[in-house]
Amino acid sequence: MSDVTPTLLRRRLGAIVKTMRVRTGLNLADASKLLGMSGPTLSKIENGRQRPELERFFAAYEVTDAARIAETMEIAKLADSARQRSIFAKYKDVIRPQFADFIELEEIATRTDAYAALVIPGLLQTADYAHAVIDGGSVWSTPRDVRNFVELRMRRQEILAIEPGGDVDRAPLLLRCVLDEACLRRAMGGAEILRRQLEHLLAVSNEPNIELQVLPFKAGAHTGMDGGYTVFHFEVGDPVVAVEPLTNSLYLDEDARVQRYTTAFDHLRAQALDPDASRHFITGIAKETL
Repeated sequence: MSDVTPTLLRRRLGAIVKTMRVRTGLNLADASKLLGMSGPTLSKIENGRQRPELERFFAAYEVTDAARIAETMEIAKLADSARQRSIFAKYKDVIRPQFADFIELEEIATRTDAYAALVIPGLLQTADYAHAVIDGGSVWSTPRDVRNFVELRMRRQEILAIEPGGDVDRAPLLLRCVLDEACLRRAMGGAEILRRQLEHLLAVSNEPNIELQVLPFKAGAHTGMDGGYTVFHFEVGDPVVAVEPLTNSLYLDEDARVQRYTTAFDHLRAQALDPDASRHFITGIAKETL
């Protein structure tokens, strides 16, 4: 076993291993002796810095529940494979560590629920709009960084257009997005770029795996007043919430906190215009930019 960077998924896997130990009533020292490994090695595993041999832990901790074992093995598989099929290698110079976690979650999620409070989400941006957002954010030091991050953003969108049965063994990501009206009116890059961006939203909103709803200003107070966030749902394991994923993301996976965000998103969808009315609303704003 070798040391690895403790990505969010590997930290989650380590936490599962630690939970198994705690449920047996063993402290770190006793568990290390039982497993035949050093305390520092076990600590690395529980902190997500080293890959565990799960069968060894199941046997030592007497884990026999088939469903629990299967779910843990699937999470381990996702943790090991996510970056192998990702786009990290080419864009590693422009990916901050916490944003790397965001991309990893995005790649393995089966459904993403996003509330956008300020700008249109990256998965739905045109290249020109993305350039205006990234360049205007003033967090990138060189024009090359900006170009590379725009290219990365366009590559990320491939998960929305995966062909079932194709080279990638997964279905396209299901994206449910609530857009605050402010996102549709903020003229990133000017009126022409905004208009083309709105036309792009109208086009992708017809895709079966993309659901767009607009939360108009007239909706008044709502559960997203604190800002935008994304909830990632997976085939196995609990959802994870990412709050403001640009340069310093906050990830939440505690059940109670995640539940608050998932409930808040349900309320946002209920307050927002339905998809058909949202398309009509976006069309109206696009006409205003002519």
